[in-house]
Formats: sequence, structure tokens, C-alpha cells
Amino acid sequence: MDFEYSAKSKEWIARVTAFMDKHVYPNVDTFEKQHAAGDRWVTPQIVHDLKEIAKKEGLWNMFMPPHKEHDKGEWKGAGLTNLEYAPLAEIMGRVSFASEVFNCSAPDTGNMEVFHYYGTDAQKEKWLRPLMNGDIRSAFLMTEPAVGSSDATNIETSIKRDGDEYVINGRKWWSSGVGDSHCKVAIVMGKSDPNAEKHKQQSQILVPLDAPGVKVLRMLPVFGYDDAPHGHAEVLLENVRVPATNMLLGEGRGFEIAQGRLGPGRIHHCMRTIGSAEV
Repeated sequence: MDFEYSAKSKEWIARVTAFMDKHVYPNVDTFEKQHAAGDRWVTPQIVHDLKEIAKKEGLWNMFMPPHKEHDKGEWKGAGLTNLEYAPLAEIMGRVSFASEVFNCSAPDTGNMEVFHYYGTDAQKEKWLRPLMNGDIRSAFLMTEPAVGSSDATNIETSIKRDGDEYVINGRKWWSSGVGDSHCKVAIVMGKSDPNAEKHKQQSQILVPLDAPGVKVLRMLPVFGYDDAPHGHAEVLLENVRVPATNMLLGEGRGFEIAQGRLGPGRIHHCMRTIGSAEV
């Protein structure tokens, strides 16, 4: 098997490496000082400054692979496959905040892919546009404290239709990114029909974090770290009402969406972890 990078991959590796050398590594100390001096749950200004530079250099949304069916107009990434993006994720993983500089941070990457593949035009305009511009952050609420959530069919959060709205009740945790002050929307997975076929009981729905009934109970530590300014939250959803138009793809399609979303993300996480282990 040939493990040699293609000419295209080598070009992107060189561009990302050069940006890291010129802009990211020299500003690690700046990030740490700004983070320590201000509100720990607000992203340091240096990240926003570097995002603007990366965007101007075309090093932006590199994670989103090309897709003939869904790449329409402005809704597309840099045109890299997961294989071509993998070594870039490895390079970014060498600095904790680097992925955000290139608008390639989880869980936004997976969420943007969900909007790209499964969202309506209205959903894309309202949420995908500001996400792809790097103006807001997002969260993915699947894992629950009461059930083994690695099997998504176990999810118990309820999503019930009530006229032109859905009412959502449940408790989520390890909801990464909720602590970020720029986190504005969550994709929530729950059960819309517990009597349906096992893999068609679940749905995914959009919930603005400022919706009445959304309560962030606490930020959960991982090995003693709270991972500010993004964090991992426990979130209570009590009679949260959202428009029926916030449903993604349709009732009973949640497990299908989860399978499409989580696959590429696992590659991204693994490659970033390798990068982190290299320094």
C-alpha cells in the first residue's frame, strides 16, 4: 500500500504548517496570558484575530469534504477529502486552540456537515451561514447520564409534537462547547416515537441555547480540567418549545443523521490526538 501524500495534500500541509509557524506557535503565550487575565469562558481575542488572517488566506472550513449533491453555491468547504484533511487535523492538534483558528473545531465541524447534508435552505441560512463564517459556535447534545449513550438507540430525551411546535424534555451531559460564550445553537437527539422500529425512534432537532427551558446545570471536569472556554456541560431541557421547522430531515431520521455525522468526526479527533501526542 502506498502511504505517500498526494501533491495536493503536500501543498495543503505546507500551507497549514507555514501558517502555524508564522501565526499560531508564536501566539501560544499570548493566548495563555489573555485567557488567564479575562473571563475564562470567553475565547481570547487572539483567536478571533488569527481567524480573520486564516480566512483571508483561504485556510478555512477545510474539514468539509466535497459532495456533488450538496455542494451548491456557497455551501461548500475547501474541497478536501477526509483522507486529504487528516494530516491537517494532525498539525492543528499540536496547539489546543489551533483548530478554531481555521474554523475546524469540534463539535462545529460535525454540526456544519449535518446542516450541509440534511438541513433545509432556511436552516442553512439561519445557522450554517454564521457557523461557516466563524461568527458563532454550536453544540451536539446526544449523551445522557441515565443510559449508555454510546448506543444512540438508548437515548431517552423526548421530542413530542404539539401543533406547530415540538416540546423537548430530557437531561444531557458531556455536551461539549456549551460553555463557550459564542455557542448559540444545539443539535439535540431524542426520541420522537418510542414505539417505532428501533432505529427509527430517534430524531434530531435544533434548539437555540437561549430558548426558555434550556438550563446549563454545570460544567463537567475531565481529569480535573474544565476545558474552558468551551467546556463540557450538563444540560437540562424542561418543556423546551421550538418550531416544527427546527426538525432535521424528518421524524425518525435521527439515528441515520448520527451515523453520517459521527464517522468523519472520529477521524478528525484521532488525528488531532496524534498531533497533540507529538509535542
